Amino acid sequence: MDERTEDVQDQIGAIRDKIDEIDCSIVHLLNERAVMALKIRELKPHAHLSLYDPKREEEIFANLAKCNEGPLFGENLREIYSAILHVMKEL
Repeated sequence: MDERTEDVQDQIGAIRDKIDEIDCSIVHLLNERAVMALKIRELKPHAHLSLYDPKREEEIFANLAKCNEGPLFGENLREIYSAILHVMKEL
């Protein structure tokens, strides 16, 4: 293996390490979000509110679109968050 190939492999390894760190951060944030969702779920019956709020989901998607700077497309982000919201509803 030549020096250039080793350098590229080192760069790939470093980038993968960073991706692993980011993934752990995402998991931490998802769990933090889940805790907040559970708190809201606990409070809603006291305010006679339905657990499912489609208007709130659309607000979430609109907020995500505002803060999305790419390279993910809006539809990609909506698909990812649809899955996240689905899981949060099942907690």
